[in-house]
Amino acid sequence: MVEYSAEADSRKNYEFSEQVGHLLRKAYQRHMAIFQQYSCEDSLTAPQFVALCTIQEMGVCSITDIVKATAVDQATMRGVVERLKSKGWIHQESDSQDRRKVVIRLTESGEELVRRMVPCAVTITEKTMGNLNPAEQVALVYLLQKMNEQPAD
Repeated sequence: MVEYSAEADSRKNYEFSEQVGHLLRKAYQRHMAIFQQYSCEDSLTAPQFVALCTIQEMGVCSITDIVKATAVDQATMRGVVERLKSKGWIHQESDSQDRRKVVIRLTESGEELVRRMVPCAVTITEKTMGNLNPAEQVALVYLLQKMNEQPAD
């Protein structure tokens, strides 16, 4: 006699295309495509824009500050910062209080880019939300924020 196992039954009915990770990945890929289509700067990526917005909000900050604010890993953010620096959108220098610490600030062209990009970012968000009604948009943002508050096990 074969015993019933809920775990085995759930594996039999597992549809990867209905799993949250798969759906989040597809939504993220869609958002990235929309970002590239509606960005006012062709060479700007979404992670770069998030870093620029973070730097603008903080005024002067370190890579560690940006990592904490954005949840982008340190190695990736180092690359993002190098590309932003090479494009002339940020400036790095030693902290006047602690010469060992490197601080980052926006350049004038970086500030101008953020100003030009914000209306595009609003459009990008609207396009990403697509056919969701206002209540669904609020619910989606709420649920994503709630998911992101949970620590990873």
